[in-house]
Amino acid sequence: MAKVMITETVLRDAHQSLLATRMTTDEMLPIAEKLDKVGYFSLEMWGGATFDACMRFLNEDPWDRLRKLRDKIKNTKLQMLLRGQNLLGYRHYPDDVVEAFVAKAIDNGIDIIRIFDALNDIRNLEVAIKATKKYKGHAQGTVVYTLSPVHNIDTYVDMAKKLEDMGCDSICIKDMAGLLTPYTAYELIKKMKETIKLPIQLHSHYTTGVADMTYLKAIEAGVDVVDTAISPLALGTSQPATEPLVATLQGTPYDTGLDLDLLNEIAEYFKKVREDHIKKGAIMTTEIDTRAFKFQIPGGMLSNLVSQLKQQNALDKYEEVLKEVPRVREDLGYPPLVTPTSQMVGTQATLNVLTGERYKMVPKEIKDYVKGLYGRPPVPISEEIKKKIIGDEEVVTVRPADLLKPQMDELKKEISAYIEQDEDILSYALFPQVALNFFKQRQARKYKIDSDLVDFNEKVYPA
Repeated sequence: MAKVMITETVLRDAHQSLLATRMTTDEMLPIAEKLDKVGYFSLEMWGGATFDACMRFLNEDPWDRLRKLRDKIKNTKLQMLLRGQNLLGYRHYPDDVVEAFVAKAIDNGIDIIRIFDALNDIRNLEVAIKATKKYKGHAQGTVVYTLSPVHNIDTYVDMAKKLEDMGCDSICIKDMAGLLTPYTAYELIKKMKETIKLPIQLHSHYTTGVADMTYLKAIEAGVDVVDTAISPLALGTSQPATEPLVATLQGTPYDTGLDLDLLNEIAEYFKKVREDHIKKGAIMTTEIDTRAFKFQIPGGMLSNLVSQLKQQNALDKYEEVLKEVPRVREDLGYPPLVTPTSQMVGTQATLNVLTGERYKMVPKEIKDYVKGLYGRPPVPISEEIKKKIIGDEEVVTVRPADLLKPQMDELKKEISAYIEQDEDILSYALFPQVALNFFKQRQARKYKIDSDLVDFNEKVYPA
């Protein structure tokens, strides 16, 4: 038994889950030094959807956010979430882009990089793990947890062992939909602890309402770190709340040692942040939805489905789409539903229902997935489904990034007129149009000229 450590997610996953990733750097900086005094294992404050949202919705440079927070936070490790070969985007990037991105992330202040792949295809993690180690960062290899006929405790433990052999410094169990139940968590972590010698961290969401209990059983099984969010931005599709867990463990062998009074002060600050966002139009719900156990759908994916159906004036088809999601997932080899596969499966399920014929309309991303361009599905896709989606096209069996040419030099030439820092090349690599719009606006402000390229006066929460 040992004290449990906590990673605070309020600066990344909590507001990504509850406030559509709209918290600004200016809202983070006033509380940063107080967060630094708590004694957290780490502060997750970068990666995921924050990079895109900074440029697309907030007119901010994500690299600048990282530097400003690093300047304020001197004692606590800064952590980010990275989608393996997808980095922070939605497709695979060449190896030179992956290495350059990891190098710059660490150079600008990131200590721990949590690296995952939507398919748990470890080939898609290799380059990011090697680069993290090369540039002296902490590489946290990630096992994405889901439920299906082909996923079980042994497959997860086996993957954790492979990640240990690849040189990872710790292992994260990423339960993005709140599907990990308490007694399964106990068994899983016990087995991992018997098999590997690395610290184990558990990340869950409160979507189904079981994550608090799951954390307690995980702690009893020997988990080293858990992810929580300060209470005003906890629960719902976010993480379990920090303060109740700290209070629960006080006076036990697992005592976190964190100061509840200080945490309460921080909570007061974020209550105001939450209220400000609700006034601007944020729709924040902390409801429990146990349908995730049936459909394996993370909370963010549910809201995307509702949005897609609203746009098509087809909200009456919601239940039908919910039932179609597991069928599509089975057809595609049971991928875990996490970015980007959750969006892809959700869109295909919606199209199947709206067109009235399964796979009559297939997005390019699904075709690429079936061709193997995202990696290896947990189980092979049937010949019948392949034929329906890609006809007689060949399926790729190599690591998808092996087919991509180095790109950094070419990208540098493409945006040479806008480069103010090396990091700009990477922003452009990940989100070309969004970054270009951001750079043009930045130049317009710098030289005090008018620009109608992008209207950044739109509401923070566009309809």
